[in-house]
Amino acid sequence: MGVFERYLSVWVGLAIIAGILAGLAIPGAFAVIASWEYAHVNIAVGLLIWLMIYPMMVQVDFGSIRDVGRNPRGLVLTLVINWLIKPFTMALLGWLFFRVIFVDWVDPQTAGEYIAGMILLGVAPCTAMVFVWSQLTKGDANYTLVQVSINDVIMIFAFAPIAGLLLGISDIHVPWDTLLLSVVLYVLVPLLAGVWTRHRLDRADDHSRLNAFLARMKPWSILGLLATVVLLFGFQAETILARPLAIVLIAIPLLIQTYGIFAITYVMALKLQLPHNVAAPACLIGTSNFFELAVAVAISLFGLHSGAALATVVGVLVEVPVMLSLVWFANRTRDRFNKAAA
Repeated sequence: MGVFERYLSVWVGLAIIAGILAGLAIPGAFAVIASWEYAHVNIAVGLLIWLMIYPMMVQVDFGSIRDVGRNPRGLVLTLVINWLIKPFTMALLGWLFFRVIFVDWVDPQTAGEYIAGMILLGVAPCTAMVFVWSQLTKGDANYTLVQVSINDVIMIFAFAPIAGLLLGISDIHVPWDTLLLSVVLYVLVPLLAGVWTRHRLDRADDHSRLNAFLARMKPWSILGLLATVVLLFGFQAETILARPLAIVLIAIPLLIQTYGIFAITYVMALKLQLPHNVAAPACLIGTSNFFELAVAVAISLFGLHSGAALATVVGVLVEVPVMLSLVWFANRTRDRFNKAAA
């Protein structure tokens, strides 16, 4: 494991601090970057997210889907959690906290935007960081690849309808054209580009060209991640410092969702008697979010300085330390899974 993976929380933490400081020091520069928009899509954020996502999409091997028959239970668990449970529990928690529990602390319009940001996080299952979490738990790399590949295919068709349904139920206006455009830009295009690149480089008997390409792209993907974090927290710097209570209010349901979904998936994995190298990535895939997609769509739908964008940025703030705590727990309980699978 490289230096980046070992100290992931440190780099992201430093990027968050750098973004806030830069946003306060040179707000004019961030205002100019925020104005670079086309069709409600911020060009700078879009380019950085493509830089992040594209190398991950190259790793997706649709040929590996045929191997799913060797242990379909792990895949079924991932799909049930990601598409039948997680989006709806996130929407429910958003409504419960911002329409009921926190109703006296947040105005209705802002509350609706916070709920929208949470919904977008809940409908976007993790793609890029999954490989890091899987590696940290010594997961089955090939099986993780299968889970990610099938999730990405489903995301093309399911993200917009489920997001639109839950946003509509929450009385939030759904600009369908922007939502569909976001799916094309941030899921379909990088996925097709990744498939085309893999087809050109990969050979059945020789993966050296593909591996060399991925090694060259990895630093750029890392740079894209850190630059995106700096940019997002730079955009929200004044809001974060002016409204620290808002950060806490958003973080509470996100933490409950994250630990709650992990607990549900963990218990189900034990009941299904999955081996640890399949169960751990399944639990972490279901728990974490494709925050790059959620952030990009929130910005496209509601704007850079909206409550929805802030909610997705808080998702970034919460995710890394929480996921590392769950990685620790999954590794500490490795024997439980291996005994159950024996």
